[in-house]
Amino acid sequence: MLPDFELSCSEFESAGLTLTPELYKKLDTYAEFLIEYNNNVNLTAITDPAEVLRKHFIDSILLSKYAKIPQNAAVIDIGTGAGFPSVPLKLYRPDISITLLDSLNKRIVFLQQLCDKLEISADFIHGRAENISKKPEYREKFDISCARAVANMSLLSELCIPFVTVGGLFLAMKGPSENVSCGTNAVELLGGQITDTAEYDLFDEKRRIVIVKKISQTPTKYPRNSSQIKKRSL
Repeated sequence: MLPDFELSCSEFESAGLTLTPELYKKLDTYAEFLIEYNNNVNLTAITDPAEVLRKHFIDSILLSKYAKIPQNAAVIDIGTGAGFPSVPLKLYRPDISITLLDSLNKRIVFLQQLCDKLEISADFIHGRAENISKKPEYREKFDISCARAVANMSLLSELCIPFVTVGGLFLAMKGPSENVSCGTNAVELLGGQITDTAEYDLFDEKRRIVIVKKISQTPTKYPRNSSQIKKRSL
């Protein structure tokens, strides 16, 4: 399903990553199941195997290159969709533990079947981030929260930072066009601080990872409910 091993290795190497035969086999299984499942449930607009390799798998794994993810980190992926970035990251970094959160149960069903096929462990949460992060068992319990989404930095911060323990990181995977400084106020209100922005080329496209460190507890009034969030940005 993916390009052959040698070509896939070359793609990984051009991104500064290493592809082992074992990882290739797992990613090939992932790609095949994703594309097959996508015929019935809309998970991704990207279905060309070479594009899946570059724009889903390599892009997800690059998170481990540009952000310092500690050994055995607990990672929660907010609005994970088809499992990006956390499932490829787990395959590349088996030491981490992952929690996959999505508001659509049909995606959670896919992810449960996917992780069974890949023989990896994960926790699954069906719900909205602004509700789930209010629960004591999830609030400020993760070393890393991440999101690869089109939402603006202010909105993403309100959804993601409450999950992060003080001293942990929120990693926002963004395109090149958004002025992320517009989210600075929200980040600070939520107990975070933007410490770095990693800019890199994903082959012919520009990418950024905004790295936010959690420096103090998130006030209990955040996140607000969904209607308040939609009505006014922080």
